[in-house]
Amino acid sequence: MQGRRIVILTGAGISKESGLDTFRDPDGLWARVRIEDVATPEAFARDPGRVHAFYNHRRQTLLEPQVAPNAAHKALARLEADWPGEVLLVTQNIDDLHERAGSKNLIHIHGELLKARCLVCGGVSPWGEAMTRDSLCPLCGAEGTLRVHVVWFGEMPLEMDRIYEALGACDLFVSIGTSGNVYPAAGFVAEVRAGGQAHTVELNLEPSDGFTAFAECHHGPATVEVPAFVERILADGW
Repeated sequence: MQGRRIVILTGAGISKESGLDTFRDPDGLWARVRIEDVATPEAFARDPGRVHAFYNHRRQTLLEPQVAPNAAHKALARLEADWPGEVLLVTQNIDDLHERAGSKNLIHIHGELLKARCLVCGGVSPWGEAMTRDSLCPLCGAEGTLRVHVVWFGEMPLEMDRIYEALGACDLFVSIGTSGNVYPAAGFVAEVRAGGQAHTVELNLEPSDGFTAFAECHHGPATVEVPAFVERILADGW
C-alpha cells in the first residue's frame, strides 16, 4: 500500500446527511429557485442584492449549530491521516464540513461559501457574515465589489490542471454522493479509466447516471457506506 495514490470526489450527497440541501433532488435547491436568477454572472450583474440574499441564507444555514460533519466526512479525514500514500479529496461542495472533519489535502472545485472574492483586486478572503452591496473588501478596501467565492454556471471550475494531473496518476478513484451528470466532475471516472491502471469505485445512495463506468459500486447512505469502505481500505487495500 505504500505510496499508492487515492483521489476521492465528493458531491452533495455526502453533506445531505448533515442537514444541507442538495441541488438536483426533486426537493433540492434548483427545484425551488431558478439557476438563472442566483447562480450566474449575469444574475449578479442584474440583481446583486438577490444573489447576495440567496448565498447569505445558505451561509447562515451552514453555520447553524446542528450542521456538523457526519460519519462519512470523518471517515475520509481518517483515511487521509492513516493512509501511507497520498489522498487527494476533490469536492463539488461549497460547505466546509470536510475541513471541520479534519481533511487537509482538499480542492473545492466549485469554490467555498465561507469565502468572498473581490472583483477589483481578485483577492479571496474568509467571510462568515452577511454580504451586501456595501460590504468592503478586507484586502483592498473597495466597497461594493465582493461576491461569494463560488463557481457559477458559465464559469470555469477551480484547479482543474492539478485535478487532472492527480487523476492521471492515481491508483484508486472513489466517487461519493454525486449525481453523475454535472461536468467536468462526471467525466473524472472516464479520465481515470483512460489511463487503464486505477481501480474505480462509486459510493452513492442510489446508482448515479454514470454508475456503469465504475468497476465497483456500493449503494446506501454515505454515513454507512463510506466508513465501511474506509475500514476495508485501511485493513486490506483494494
